[in-house]
Amino acid sequence: QVLVEESGGGLVQAGGSLRLSCAASDHTFGRYGMGWFRQASGKAREFVAAVTWSGDTTYYSDSVKGRFTISRDGAKNTVFLQMNSLKAEDTAIYYCAVSVYSSSSDHARRIASGYDYWGQGTQVTVSS
Repeated sequence: QVLVEESGGGLVQAGGSLRLSCAASDHTFGRYGMGWFRQASGKAREFVAAVTWSGDTTYYSDSVKGRFTISRDGAKNTVFLQMNSLKAEDTAIYYCAVSVYSSSSDHARRIASGYDYWGQGTQVTVSS
């Protein structure tokens, strides 16, 4: 079992920045990918960003590319999402996910079913 915990959400004005953190409690499973998804009120959960175990390869949705940056710490069990130039439409609950057993294909990294463990989410609200 991997426990996943997000932090860093909050209220920010449009154009501002926030940095989300996600820690995975158990990394005895070896190498695993990590990703961020978000779900706005009344909408489906959508992919935001993902990073491979090495941290060398990153993936972004078109809606956040150029504004958000995903990174991984040296110990590999913590991932960050730096969010800049925030917009009102970025308002959502942000979820961190860990992929241990699922496929590591590029496609799998962009879909919710490609992840095995999820955090409880952290609210990000951007006021316009």
